[in-house]
Amino acid sequence: MGDPNFKPASVKPVISFADLDRIDIRVGTIVSVDEVSGSDKLLKLTVDFGDHRRSILAGMKKEREDAREIIGRQALFVINLEPKKMMGEVSEGMLFDIGFADGVTPALAVPERPVPNGTRAG
Repeated sequence: MGDPNFKPASVKPVISFADLDRIDIRVGTIVSVDEVSGSDKLLKLTVDFGDHRRSILAGMKKEREDAREIIGRQALFVINLEPKKMMGEVSEGMLFDIGFADGVTPALAVPERPVPNGTRAG
């Protein structure tokens, strides 16, 4: 079920459960995907977290033929990062994807079945 030449990266240093508990990962539904003016890789995702919506910038423009295919999909997002301004837009979180750091074409981290938007992971 994978590339026989793929070598997983080394395990990162050990953290405490308290450190892990500080990260707020939630399920959200991607309701729109828009271009970010002047960027060849950033897309602006509008994500519904049940009680609010956020704009989250993701560097995934080159990773998919049609980025709009993820509209309506649930995915995992880190929502307690400080806002970050990029290319004139503000990102209010981070898409939690799988593979980018390992040089693998990224895939969305998704729940196995639909759950309410805003549901916490962990």
